[in-house]
Amino acid sequence: MAGKIEIKTTSNGKFMFNLKATNGQIILTSNVFGTKEDAMAAIAKLQALKEGDIEVKTNAAGEPYFSIAGIGKGESYSSKAACDNGVESVKKNAPTATIVEA
Repeated sequence: MAGKIEIKTTSNGKFMFNLKATNGQIILTSNVFGTKEDAMAAIAKLQALKEGDIEVKTNAAGEPYFSIAGIGKGESYSSKAACDNGVESVKKNAPTATIVEA
């Protein structure tokens, strides 16, 4: 079973999406995009990630998270190892994720 990308309209008429693992857990939350076409273009970039596109950062509380420029970011994790697992999950699930309307 592949991961899933749920695209939805925000309360102000813009668009965003979540990448979910096969267990339904959200791996990545996208930026907000002005048009559905912009959101779909970001999904295409996500599904075609190259090595080095994912950057691991640290938030103000010292917790690691990952970010993909122009696309979105993952949650804050309790450890670098957990964050690395999140990155691997994006790499595994994004390329073959089914796109659905939420």
